[in-house]
Amino acid sequence: MNLTLFDLDGTLIPSDSDHAFGAFMVDIGWAEGAQWRERNDEFYHQYQAGRLDLAEYIDFATSVWRSRPLAEAHAARARFMAEVMAPMLQEQAHALVRKHAQAGDLMAIVTATNEFVTAPIAEAFGIEHLIAVQLQRDASGAYTGAIEGIPSYQTGKINRVQTWLSGLGRQWQDFERITFYSDSVNDLPLLDLVSHPVATNPTPALAKIASARAWPILNLFA
Repeated sequence: MNLTLFDLDGTLIPSDSDHAFGAFMVDIGWAEGAQWRERNDEFYHQYQAGRLDLAEYIDFATSVWRSRPLAEAHAARARFMAEVMAPMLQEQAHALVRKHAQAGDLMAIVTATNEFVTAPIAEAFGIEHLIAVQLQRDASGAYTGAIEGIPSYQTGKINRVQTWLSGLGRQWQDFERITFYSDSVNDLPLLDLVSHPVATNPTPALAKIASARAWPILNLFA
């Protein structure tokens, strides 16, 4: 069996679901207009530059919905999926996932976006395993705005995949081929680790590195 890992934002979808969910919070009136949108954009640019303070961002991004009744937050997320995400789930990405599923690969999405936003997206792609930033919850089950455990960001993706594999009774060396699709230099630690890195819809910085290292470059949305 082979192992196939997919980054999500910019890789399987032609946008950033975390940033888009923040913009949606403004659109539905849950976040305060221009000022909040500007701060959301600022965090996104920090992520693209590889210098995001993830804990600070998670506190900010969840602040607009975590104090609301959970059913209300889930309803807003369902609207987001239908109105914003559904048009981004393009056939090229579905076909890539199907190819690996039909080959019998063990598959997972490994993303630095939080589990609340990404769980329904992974489900829409038919990918059972999601490794996302876990959100801390208090004794009552309410989200606190903090991160639970190691975030799946940069080198943390390696730790989280290792933990996930261990939970399945597996380890890296069990697989003949390990493929990882990603668009971002934030994922260089995991791209360097796997046997078959694929720069997918790469940023200019990752495209340059991929060319220098003779990695395949896949443009799903060209």
